[in-house]
Amino acid sequence: MTAESTVPSPGGGPREYGFSTMSALSAVSVIPSRASAGGFRYPAGRRPTPRPASPLPLLAADSGAALLGALALTAPLRHPLLVGALLLGVVVLNSRASLYRPGSVPAFLDELPAVCGRIAMGWLALAALVGAYEPADALSARTLVLGCAAQAGASAAGRAAVHWLRRRALLRRPHTALVIGPAGTARRVAAAFLRHPACGVRPVGLVTDHPDGSAGLPVLTTGEEVQRALIQNGVRAVLTVHPSVRSEQGPLLRALAESGCTVWEIDAESPSYESAERLAGFSCRRLAIVPDRPGSLGKRLLDVVVSGTLLLLASPLLLLCAVVLRLTGGRGVVFRQERIGMDGRPFTLLKFRTHRPVDEMESATRWSVADEQRMNWFCRLLRRTSLDELLQLWNVLWGDMSLVGPRPERPYFVGKFSQTYPGYAARHRMQTGITGLAQINGLRGDTSIEDRCRFDNAYIDNWSLWQDICILLRTAATLVRPTGS
Repeated sequence: MTAESTVPSPGGGPREYGFSTMSALSAVSVIPSRASAGGFRYPAGRRPTPRPASPLPLLAADSGAALLGALALTAPLRHPLLVGALLLGVVVLNSRASLYRPGSVPAFLDELPAVCGRIAMGWLALAALVGAYEPADALSARTLVLGCAAQAGASAAGRAAVHWLRRRALLRRPHTALVIGPAGTARRVAAAFLRHPACGVRPVGLVTDHPDGSAGLPVLTTGEEVQRALIQNGVRAVLTVHPSVRSEQGPLLRALAESGCTVWEIDAESPSYESAERLAGFSCRRLAIVPDRPGSLGKRLLDVVVSGTLLLLASPLLLLCAVVLRLTGGRGVVFRQERIGMDGRPFTLLKFRTHRPVDEMESATRWSVADEQRMNWFCRLLRRTSLDELLQLWNVLWGDMSLVGPRPERPYFVGKFSQTYPGYAARHRMQTGITGLAQINGLRGDTSIEDRCRFDNAYIDNWSLWQDICILLRTAATLVRPTGS
C-alpha cells in the first residue's frame, strides 16, 4: 500500500494552521523554533514561569483558627497531639475540597459553607477519637459548639483578609493577556474582561487569522507581532476562546506556555459548562500545555531498567534472528530509518530488516509493506510477531525513545499528517515510544491516523507512571496473540 492511498496528495491543499512552522516536504519542526522565518519566535532568554499564588497565607489562617478553636477544649484535653490532630484534619479536609487551589480568589461567602462544613467534620472526628480512648473526658455539646464557632469565625475572617489583599494586588497589577480565537468571539470576550477589571486579567491584543476590521485592541496575525506584544506588554496569560484553538494553534500555545504564560480555555458561550474556576463570569479551566510531571524521572528509570533487562534476556533471540535473516536475506540485517521524536528532533530508529525498499525515496514515503508477498517466510514471521521491533530497545536505552509513548513516524508523514489531522503535531510534546495507548487499542499498521492522534494526546494529557505500567502489561498480553505491525 502506498502513502498516497492513506494521506491526501500534496495537491489537495493542506490545511492551514496559523503559526505552525510545518513543512510537508522539507525538514520538519513540529514545535516553532527560536528563529523560524515567518513563525513564532521565543523571546531572548526564557522568562520564568509565573508562580501561582502561594497557599501559605490560607494555610496560616486555617492553622491560627484551629489553634484558637482549641482554646474551647478543657485543660486536660489541650494536649499537643489532640490539637495537632485537629489542625491536620482540617487542613487535609480543606485540601481535598481544593480550598488551597492556586490562582483562585473566590468571594468570602462562596467558600464559607465548605470551610464551616469541614471544620465541623474535624471537630466531630476529634470528639469520636476522644470518646473512644478517654470516655471520661468526652467532649460535651457545649465544647463542640464553642470550638466549631470560634474556629469557623477565625478561619472565615483570616481567609477573607487574604482574598481581599489578593484582589487589591490584582487590581493594581493585573495580568496582561492575549486572546486567541475567531475575531468576533475574541473581541467579545476581551471586551467583557475589560469591563470587569476585578478578575485580574487585562487583554492587550487579539490573535486571529482573519481580522474583522473593527477598532479596539490590536489584532496580531503573524508570529513577529505576537512576539513583540509578548515582550512589550509583559504578557502573562493567554485566553483561548474557541474549541478549535487547541488543535489549530497548538504549536503557538506551547511556545507561549514555554515563554512563561498561563493558558486558560474560556467557554465563551452561554449557558456554559459547570466549572470551579471563573474569570469575568466565564467558565474556564487552566490548560497544562507544558506540564511539569514529577514522575518523568521515574519514567526514564523504568525505560532504562526494563529495556536493559529485556536486551540482556533477549540477546540470544536477537542473535538467532540476525543469523537467520543473514542466511535467508543476505547482507544488511539491521534497518535504519530517520524518525521524528520529542519536540521534532530526528533520530535513527533501528529494526530488523524485513524488506528492501527500491530506493531511499520509497523508504521515506511508502506507507506500509506489511502484506508484501515478496517477503520470505521468516520476514513475515518477524512482522507478525513484532520481533522486528525488538531492536528499538536500543533506542530506548540510548534515550531516543521511551517504552511507552506515541509511535514515531518519518519526516515526510509527520509533515503531511500535521497539516491534515488536528492534534498530530501535539503528539511530539512527549517522548515517542515502542508501544502506546493507541497501539493497545488496535491502532497499528494501516489504521486511522485521526484516531491515533486522539488516543496519543489522551495518553499525554493523563500521563502517569502507573498508566505506563498498565500499557506495558497489556502490550505483553497482545504478544500472545500477535497480529503484526
